[in-house]
Amino acid sequence: MRVVVVGAGLGGLTLAHGLRRAGIDVVVHERDGARGRRQGVSLHLDDRGTEALRACLPPAHLAMVDATTGGPRERTLALSEVDGRLTVVRAQPYDGTTGPARPGRQVDRSLLRAVLLTGLEDAVRFGAEFTRFEERADGAVRAWFADGSTDTADVLVGADGIGSAVRRQHLPHVRVVDTGKRTLMGATPLRAVAGTGLPDLIGHSATTVQVRGTMMVLGVLRFTQPPVAARDRWLPDLRSPVVADAEDYVMWALPVTQDRLGPAGSPTAVWRRARELTADLHPTLRLVVDEAWPEVTVALRGGTIPAMPAWPAGPVTVLGDAIHLAPGFGGNLAMRDAHRLREALVHAARGKQDLITAIGAYEDAMRRDSFPATGATRLEPAPGGAREPLPADRVRGSLAESGA
Repeated sequence: MRVVVVGAGLGGLTLAHGLRRAGIDVVVHERDGARGRRQGVSLHLDDRGTEALRACLPPAHLAMVDATTGGPRERTLALSEVDGRLTVVRAQPYDGTTGPARPGRQVDRSLLRAVLLTGLEDAVRFGAEFTRFEERADGAVRAWFADGSTDTADVLVGADGIGSAVRRQHLPHVRVVDTGKRTLMGATPLRAVAGTGLPDLIGHSATTVQVRGTMMVLGVLRFTQPPVAARDRWLPDLRSPVVADAEDYVMWALPVTQDRLGPAGSPTAVWRRARELTADLHPTLRLVVDEAWPEVTVALRGGTIPAMPAWPAGPVTVLGDAIHLAPGFGGNLAMRDAHRLREALVHAARGKQDLITAIGAYEDAMRRDSFPATGATRLEPAPGGAREPLPADRVRGSLAESGA
């Protein structure tokens, strides 16, 4: 069996590892370069994502992920300003009673992707923009790319996000609807705010702040082990510069409306707009934004994919944001999809199930567990975002998914 995956995001790379470990020939085509795109800052990794990584990754990769996550996140906090001080006014457990959030640990998205790319260097083809596919009479699928090249496989998987080119051809009736919601998101080195008391106040918890009519979302990521030391111990083949550059940080997000955001430009311009929007907030919150890394700041916009009826199974399928949207948990669900699809394809490759029947079973499970009753919100780059490193037509992480 040969599988072509379009998209080298978390879901596509998890699937590629799982298939390769099962001895299935797999290649991943990614339209961007090796450095990739910013897709949010960090991810709240819960049991769905963790189970998928355990099933699909080699042991050394899994150890590297575990060593570089933050501490356990078991509750959410709400802060407010009381007598001039930021104070916890509410704490709620991740126990299923307050929404879909589950206990987990925070992980840096860029570092996680670098781990997932390690060992797949010969299987990932960068700069390969998918344009169309054709189902052949012999049951195979042929994919075309913008440079004129083609690839043929038994299965084509669209793991290319909310702007999925695979989905547009395969399921043309599926539409993405702009909600009109916007968010500014960034990260600040923890050392810059260490003296404010905020890191100790938050701990590992996802946190929202309501101050002077403005909402802000915060999350502190303290790596369990220094990423360089973890790399040297567990995954020395991981050579990405994100390892050497990694340090503990505060993730922050500002939900806004489009009229308050204005035109989104470069990351630095977005960071400057965030500073303007927080100029009247508590001094600690201003400091968080003022001391942020401008180059990682991004403007996001909200979108939905309404629920849809089932479609006939075939040799083309999709996973993650390409087909279903989950505010805060898209990364986990994309990796869960990858795990389930990997199991289905392995069953087919070993003769335990017909290929199309196996893909259909995967899609049934994905629809059952992932489609909300009325659609779900996600975030994608606001119009006008810079092409490098933040192209305007790709989805970014949502608030909780980015560590909030």
